Amino acid sequence: MGVGIAETVVQSPAPELRPLISHYAGFRVSGLPAGVHFGLPSSSVDLIISMGPPIELVRMPNSTHAPSSFYAFVRGLQDAPAIVRQSGNAFGVHVFIKPLGSRAILGVGSADISSRVVGLSEIWPGRAGDLVEMLRAAGTWRQRFAILDRAFAATLKPAGLRPEISWAWSRLAQTHGAIPIQQLADETGYSRRHFCGRFRDAAGVTPKLAARVLRFERACRLIADRQLSMADTAIVCGYHDQAHLTREWNALADCPPKAWIARDLPFLQDYEFGGRHNEDDGAGSMHQPRSLRAM
Repeated sequence: MGVGIAETVVQSPAPELRPLISHYAGFRVSGLPAGVHFGLPSSSVDLIISMGPPIELVRMPNSTHAPSSFYAFVRGLQDAPAIVRQSGNAFGVHVFIKPLGSRAILGVGSADISSRVVGLSEIWPGRAGDLVEMLRAAGTWRQRFAILDRAFAATLKPAGLRPEISWAWSRLAQTHGAIPIQQLADETGYSRRHFCGRFRDAAGVTPKLAARVLRFERACRLIADRQLSMADTAIVCGYHDQAHLTREWNALADCPPKAWIARDLPFLQDYEFGGRHNEDDGAGSMHQPRSLRAM
C-alpha cells in the first residue's frame, strides 16, 4: 500500500455566472497508483482542463465513440461512466456547468453534447488553446479562477430558457430526483409527452434520466459519508430496496456499490460529489493536501 497526495481548491464563479455555473474546482494530485478512474454520470456538464499532460479517455460514455486524449474537454450529461487512464499525477481545473446554462456558457446546448465527450477546441476553435496556456502560466488558483471568469464572461450569450423548464430542473435537483415526473408535467401545465420533449430539448436528457442521476449522486454522497447502511441509503434515496439501488449502480457506474467503494472511494475528493457545494457562497475554500490510500 502506498500513499498519494491531493490538493483541491473549490470556488464559486463571478456573481453574473453563478446562475449558469455551479462552481470551479482546482486539483493537483500525485503519487497515485497507475490504473483507471471512472468518471461517473453527474447532473453537471463538465469542462475539465489539464495543465499537465493530456487526459486519456480509454472508454467514452457512449461506447460507440472512439477513445481519445484531450488537454481540455466537455462531457455532457450521460447514463454511463467515462473511463480515464490514471497516470498517478494530475493537475487541472474542473468547471461544473449547469445543464441549462451550457448554451450560454459554451455556445452549445446540452442536447448537442449529451452522452458525448467533445474537445473544447471543437467548441471554441482557436480560443481553447489560448485558455489552456493562460491557465498554465498563472501562479495561483485565484488567478486561474479569475481567468475562467473572464473567459466565460467574454463569450456569455443570452440563455433564452423557458422558465417552466428551469423551474422543473430546480424541483428535480431540490428533491434529488424524488418528485414524480407526472407531477412536474402537471404543474407546468403540459402533457407528460410534451413536457418530456421540452425538457430533453433544454437539458439533453429526459426528466426520468435526470432524476436517476440525481438519486445516484445523492446515494454516492451518503455512501461516502458512511453514516447509513446500504439498505437505509437505498430507502432514503428513493429506491425500492437495496437490490434496486444495486441494479441502478451497475447501470450507471458499471459496478455494484461495494466494488465502487473499494475501487474509487479512497481516491475521490469532496468536490467530486455533486451537490455538496454551497452555490450561494461566493468565497472559495482551500482544501489542504491530504493523503490518499493507494492499494
